[in-house]
Amino acid sequence: MTLAIFHKLLAIFLTVGLGYAAGRMRWLGERSASSDPARVLSNAAFYIFVPALLFRTTVRLDFATLPWRTLAAFFVPALVFMVAVYVGERVRHAAEPAVPATRTITAGFGNSVQLGIPMAAALFGEPGLAIHIAIVSLHALTLLTLPTVLVELDLARAAPGTRSFGHTLRGTVRSAVVHPVVLPVLMGLGWNLTGLGLHPIVDETLAALGSAVVPVCLVLIGITLAYYGTQGQLRGAVGLSVLKLLVLPALVLPVAHWGFGLGGMPLAVVVVMAALPVGSNPLIFAQRYGVLQGEVTASIVISTLAFAGSASLWLGLLAWLGV
Repeated sequence: MTLAIFHKLLAIFLTVGLGYAAGRMRWLGERSASSDPARVLSNAAFYIFVPALLFRTTVRLDFATLPWRTLAAFFVPALVFMVAVYVGERVRHAAEPAVPATRTITAGFGNSVQLGIPMAAALFGEPGLAIHIAIVSLHALTLLTLPTVLVELDLARAAPGTRSFGHTLRGTVRSAVVHPVVLPVLMGLGWNLTGLGLHPIVDETLAALGSAVVPVCLVLIGITLAYYGTQGQLRGAVGLSVLKLLVLPALVLPVAHWGFGLGGMPLAVVVVMAALPVGSNPLIFAQRYGVLQGEVTASIVISTLAFAGSASLWLGLLAWLGV
């Protein structure tokens, strides 16, 4: 592991530690039935910063230049993996409508920016970083949207009452579309199609708001650790970390190589992307739906700590395969 990646890992843990200190010292207030500082911070990220980032990213996408075969080699197995995790969790937790989708996004959504970008740059140089950035450009749009739609469907099915199927379907579609993740993506795609671009002032405003996502989410991890703790959550967190660090890249590697014909640097980039530890967006998701905050937080911490070993494993395997 290079010095640059080690420094990035250290910076992540220091920022999380600052959030933990803020939570322990109750700088944002006490947690009570009527007040939850972690949820307030999560709502700020979910309703302000993340939508700004998603909208700006979607508007600025140049679909004509994206490496679609490489993108498919990552996203097809990743989405199949997430659907499989969701189905398994639905069987186990049919009575808890928000749990399956929350565990699904935790097992599938990696730290593609804070850790992924410096790792791609250090390992593969500018050509590999360009491939990684192309995947990142669709990462949140794709892997946030799927569990969002799934959880809204589950919540609609679990809602009490005797509404007709048509009424339930309309309500579900409305909830899924008018959502702080899905709506900015749809609006961004619509604006992208106009070809008008963004006014410099609007672009700078959105860039400033989007730049807050990383530090706010890292601080939120620490605050959630302080308020919720990890007692009783470690078993589930370890399982989710294993899925993210080992099972997902083990699926992406053969599908990308033998299914889509990737080799060399593109194959290495997509496998390393799949092997990244749990990102911070799953915690915002968990906060949004009020479930598994402790387990998701523990998954982020455990998978990030274990990443040094698991990354070495995958890089060694890629070298053995001659990639």
